Amino acid sequence: MLSIIVAIDRDGAIGRGGDLLYRISEDLKRFKTLTMGNTLIMGRRTFDSLPRGPLPGRRNIVVSRREGLTIEGAEVYPTLESAISAAADGPGDAFVIGGAEIYRQTLAAADRLYLTLIDASSPDADTFFPSIDPEEWQVDEQEDERVDPKSGLCYRYVNLKRT
Repeated sequence: MLSIIVAIDRDGAIGRGGDLLYRISEDLKRFKTLTMGNTLIMGRRTFDSLPRGPLPGRRNIVVSRREGLTIEGAEVYPTLESAISAAADGPGDAFVIGGAEIYRQTLAAADRLYLTLIDASSPDADTFFPSIDPEEWQVDEQEDERVDPKSGLCYRYVNLKRT
């Protein structure tokens, strides 16, 4: 199964300057819970944005066109297709975790979307998630809105599956 996991603001923004727009502790815990023991697929810049390198307890696959690139604790593939093919060997499901171009290229092939919808707008955002065609997806599960106690941000979780 190929899943996408992403936090999106109300304008479809997902990042700024190579980093997340918002850090919501509960959402980061949810990300860890959902992805633990599974395979992660990400672009090199997303990998570079991880504060401590490869995410433990998960197989880390990085897509990079940089020839000869090796990353300790991660596998590097030159194309998204080869990364997805390698991810089929497990463990668990494959989760695409960014960035925008990797999301754009995998959206049509994804089986599930794990969305954190943030009720905020970031006018200086420079990275956006592609449009989701509502005809192709149905809500599988959703939760009521929550408020992050630290930032005051309102957000909710919505899981979609392909129709």
